[in-house]
Amino acid sequence: MPTRDLYVQDPGDPVWKVPASGAARFSWDYDDGRERLLALYQKGKDKQWDANLRIDWGLEVDPQDPLGTPDESMSLYGTKYWDKMTEKDRGDLRRHYTSWQFSQFLHGEQGAMVCAARIVESVPDLDAKFYSATQTMDEARHAEIYSRFLQEKIGMLYPVNDNLQALLSDTLKDSRWDMPYLGMQVLIEGLALAAFGMIRDTTTKPLPQQILAYVMQDEARHVAFGRMALRDYYKQLTDAELREREEFVIEGCYLMRDRLRGLEVLENFGIPHDEAAEFTENSEFLHLFRKLLFSRIVPCVKDIGLWGERLQRAYVDMGVFEMGDSNLDLLMAQDEELAEKLDAERFVAEEEARTAEVAAAIEQGAED
Repeated sequence: MPTRDLYVQDPGDPVWKVPASGAARFSWDYDDGRERLLALYQKGKDKQWDANLRIDWGLEVDPQDPLGTPDESMSLYGTKYWDKMTEKDRGDLRRHYTSWQFSQFLHGEQGAMVCAARIVESVPDLDAKFYSATQTMDEARHAEIYSRFLQEKIGMLYPVNDNLQALLSDTLKDSRWDMPYLGMQVLIEGLALAAFGMIRDTTTKPLPQQILAYVMQDEARHVAFGRMALRDYYKQLTDAELREREEFVIEGCYLMRDRLRGLEVLENFGIPHDEAAEFTENSEFLHLFRKLLFSRIVPCVKDIGLWGERLQRAYVDMGVFEMGDSNLDLLMAQDEELAEKLDAERFVAEEEARTAEVAAAIEQGAED
């Protein structure tokens, strides 16, 4: 079935064109480059993987309950609309919510792929070009995975959210070479990591858990790349230049916060916009979710040197200021360890199954 037929709402023109600006930069300096960045580049090469082989696509997914997460996570839970729903209606709602979440993941990953390619083109340092080339491949793999999950297992897609599209547009239109780093590596990747992690840690279904764990293992490197490059560069900027970038971060954070409500899903179920907005704003789960979503971005912004008074006030207004003290390195290390642990557990289980198969065959042969 063509992808367009799987969209719940009309996605509009199948090709979105963002006017490009800024220079493509070549570097004739082929020296070794920065040791930390080259080490990350080596890790990026070593950690490449094939989504067809590493993920067990044979695992079944129930479209009526794709994630197995608590119903309380849906903002409609406990309302008069929820009480009137049949079990089939509630299953349809779970399917739509999962489709909406993973569709935004898919669109964000394609945006990250384009931004990573833009960094290869525009960043002046060759070591950064090297690493960003590996990231472009990573993001292509992630878009491939989410697309396959949505098309084969969920059978439904949602168009890109307006706020996510606006942030991608602002990131790509800016002619300054560091802005794709800031928009993509810090904002989009940081917030996506937290969203992936919350679902990874609450889903009871093995396929989405595998997908999210393995994608997050890659993303941990990407955020580290952005931190390294921007921390070095922002030390050289004037106060005025830093304030410009803080304004971009503030606007982007509000956009991403407002993106998370999923009003499109509720409106698709016939709930008026104002009521849908009220339900989401009153959801305790959404309030917790929003705080956790900023657990990656706030310490990263602080680490790269963007921590002016206005930015701090914005984070106080969002209720996430205290996230600036989160241990980002620990969070990233845990993301990598969880993926490795999942690999190890799957390897042991597969070995045990093969051993049992061989033993059964030997026993059968002896009886014959």
